[in-house]
Amino acid sequence: MAKELTLRAENYSQWYNELVVKADLAESSAVRGCMVIKPYGYAIWEKMQAELDRMFKETGHVNAYFPLFIPKSFFSKEADHVEGFAKECAVVTHYRLKNSPDGKGVVVDPDAKLEEELIVRPTSETIIWNTYKNWIQSYRDLPILCNQWANVVRWEMRTRLFLRTAEFLWQEGHTAHATKDEALKETEQMVNVYADFAENFMALPVVKGAKSANERFAGALETYTIEALMQDGKALQSGTSHFLGQNFAKAFDVRFATKEGKEDYVWATSWGVSTRLMGALIMAHSDDNGLVLPPKLAPYQVVIVPIYRNDDQLNAINAKVDELIAKLKARGISVKYDNSDNKKPGWKFAEYELKGVPVRLAVGPRDLENGTVEVARRDTLTKQVAQLENIDQYVAELLEEIQTSIYNKAKDFRTEMTTKVDTYDEFKDVLKNKGGFVLAHWDGTPETEQKIKEETKATIRCIPFDGEKEEGACIYTGKPSQQRVLFAIAY
Repeated sequence: MAKELTLRAENYSQWYNELVVKADLAESSAVRGCMVIKPYGYAIWEKMQAELDRMFKETGHVNAYFPLFIPKSFFSKEADHVEGFAKECAVVTHYRLKNSPDGKGVVVDPDAKLEEELIVRPTSETIIWNTYKNWIQSYRDLPILCNQWANVVRWEMRTRLFLRTAEFLWQEGHTAHATKDEALKETEQMVNVYADFAENFMALPVVKGAKSANERFAGALETYTIEALMQDGKALQSGTSHFLGQNFAKAFDVRFATKEGKEDYVWATSWGVSTRLMGALIMAHSDDNGLVLPPKLAPYQVVIVPIYRNDDQLNAINAKVDELIAKLKARGISVKYDNSDNKKPGWKFAEYELKGVPVRLAVGPRDLENGTVEVARRDTLTKQVAQLENIDQYVAELLEEIQTSIYNKAKDFRTEMTTKVDTYDEFKDVLKNKGGFVLAHWDGTPETEQKIKEETKATIRCIPFDGEKEEGACIYTGKPSQQRVLFAIAY
């Protein structure tokens, strides 16, 4: 039997770290700050990737691939961008090793210094806009709607599996448009795609909004975000979409002939989500027994465990389960049948509970006699007996119910953990004793935002798109405000 997890209430951070490892999602690698995503964890990421890729293509985007290495000079062309990433860049200076003089190892060959140092991509705006310059001459070449699935490197000092690692997987969309209006529509469309994915596949309720100037992506004029709330009351930025204006087009001299025959700079966007979504999935739904996975993203949605005493019983169960699996698969339901003989049923039950498999079916000799099966659902940890005859329909409906139930539970939690405050004392009290999202008035200045962050560690997660317009006074300065903004302590 797998060792029990630390309880969330005891030490949430330790619970998370243990769960990632014990559920076979990922582990730390020999390279400091980097992770190995294990097959079970990668299977979840593949499901996320497949759904997002489908959604991107439905909105007219195509996939491409751009180099991992970026000439250092490219970064100096957009001042805000380089400032935002300078501290996280890994730099390649040489291209060859040679045997050390003592013959006991290798050293960098000093004669193999690169003429220009290369940055291992922390994000690809610069290399892509240098490329787009060759693709764009006229309005007829626009829009360009490219996405790439890739790895990036941001040299983080304090790392945590999935949430913050030196290397991580992501997708990054980079689009080019003829008008400002088109680019803004694209920026908004993609944050809506992310919200749709989070809510309908991850069962994760999110708040959509605009970032404050302090929290914007380096080099962006606007950043739109989806913000989710984790069970420890901290926020997690789960996806961002950036309106880059003409900043990168000007930096890389990307101009085009307009319909009117004039020359103008191209308008740009970029947008991305990463394996950080895996962290969101774990922290938003899982419990003290292990993972709780929404059925739409579970590597397998159903696991079947036989209960038997001898080979004859197992053979009879196998025959029945073959029929059952065929029915479930015909409905598009993914199934694992675990009839291995090296683990007892109790161990298997605990293992699949830990791994968050949404539905578990147990079949024994008595079930075959009665035409029944025991059905356990992971989200509520409840069991009931169902008829084998229409079990495929029963399971299909149950999976839909579980998907909805997980979402509703997370949404109810977010509602309970969202507090409106009108004074700074209230604000600090909620952050200290309750946590969660705090809706408060802010005077709109970066200075006030920075002071609040320094004093409380809370940041403005977003200015909600659907926030009601209401006049009020900034909790910190008392100056006028037209709308409450969303504060939280965040990952």
